[in-house]
Amino acid sequence: MTSAVAAHSAVQARTIRLLMVVEVVSGLGVAMGISVGALLTRAMAGTALSGVAQSAAVVGGGVLAVPAATLMSRYGRRPGLALCYLTGAVGGVAVLASAALDSIPLLFVGFFLFGAGSTAKLQSRYAATDLAEPQRRGRQLSLVVWSTTFGAVIGPNLAAPLGGSLSRFGIPELAGPFAFASASFLLSALLLTLFLRPDPLLLAQTAAGVRTPADQTTATAGAALPAGAPVSGGAAAGGVAAAAGQGAADRVAGGGPAERHTLGSAARAVLASPAARLGMTAMALGHLVMVAVMAMTPVHIGETHSAPDTLRIVGFVLSVHVAGMYGLSPVVGWLTDRVGRVPVILGGVALLIAACALAATAGHDTALLTVALLTLGLGWSGTMVAGSTLFTESLPAAVKPRAQGLSDLVTGLSGASAGVLSGIVVELAGYPVLALLAALTTIPLIALALRPATLAAVKVAD
Repeated sequence: MTSAVAAHSAVQARTIRLLMVVEVVSGLGVAMGISVGALLTRAMAGTALSGVAQSAAVVGGGVLAVPAATLMSRYGRRPGLALCYLTGAVGGVAVLASAALDSIPLLFVGFFLFGAGSTAKLQSRYAATDLAEPQRRGRQLSLVVWSTTFGAVIGPNLAAPLGGSLSRFGIPELAGPFAFASASFLLSALLLTLFLRPDPLLLAQTAAGVRTPADQTTATAGAALPAGAPVSGGAAAGGVAAAAGQGAADRVAGGGPAERHTLGSAARAVLASPAARLGMTAMALGHLVMVAVMAMTPVHIGETHSAPDTLRIVGFVLSVHVAGMYGLSPVVGWLTDRVGRVPVILGGVALLIAACALAATAGHDTALLTVALLTLGLGWSGTMVAGSTLFTESLPAAVKPRAQGLSDLVTGLSGASAGVLSGIVVELAGYPVLALLAALTTIPLIALALRPATLAAVKVAD
């Protein structure tokens, strides 16, 4: 192994380790918010609006992904990710205050800002691919996704004891977990600010011939990399010549200086690539199905249990669900690299449909609901890991950060629409009908994945 390749590998390995630690910490906060958000909203605003809490968080995360991506495209992953976590921490405090003040508008504002924490977690998976070798891109992305498991599985089970610990201060039990969620986001922002150096996105952009306002910072931070170190954020792992070639290709494909690119140019780049369109659709519709069923499961469970029992049961069920989302993601990433992006996406869709069928027929059987939510998480993992990998490798390096922000915006809005409508559907028709409708939304994704033009484009990209 040459010194250049060794330096490249060292930077990538250090980046992956840091991202994994941050995912564990922030996963606690996101999972606690998910586990009690719908219950807190139902207690304050009623069942019909219980899905709005999740939707507000998802919309907030999606909307905030755009300025975060713009910031990252100019100055790197570090400031963008840290800002998202800080915003999420402010949102958690706002949710806490809304419960203390019994203010429904403040509750939804708080959830909107809280969603920025999820945005940071989602954008971290892209940071894992900035310097990844193409043949290992799916696995390295999945490692960061997988590390969320530890915090996310523990988080829902901590909601009840942590919520009760603040009751002596007049904080409702369902709101208390948000204080601890905010603390986890603050710690995540601090870790990234201190240790995400050199910045992987800036190094990848430099290797691809993309100049940014932070180039001078990159040159300084990247001093640890020898001249000619191969960086595969769009460049093959062959050295400076391959990087320069990719930079030229990026400019031909609409690349050039990153600061010239807008959300519109990112959208045009996505629309011009069948593979990128499939990747974005897989992420968006997979997330829509997951949010629709997951958001209303705590409410469905709460229909036949007391509040303390509901918290304990929901904590267990959602822990299993989150384990399904993240626990096997390294296997999903390995399959994505070995079997292919499209087969894994279709496998994820099959699991999502099976999960909806189980949820629709489970009634109030906790064991069956748990299996349904586990399967739902596995299906989401397939569409998210394979979809993210396909999406990020199908775009020019110069436009990639803003396109990634756009993809998270679209994914967020898809989940948000599911969250808003899920509460209304459950109120009017019940939880089984919601599960059936969620399954039907996968039909467009199946059709797109099996289109000959899409399959040909993906084969060429591979």
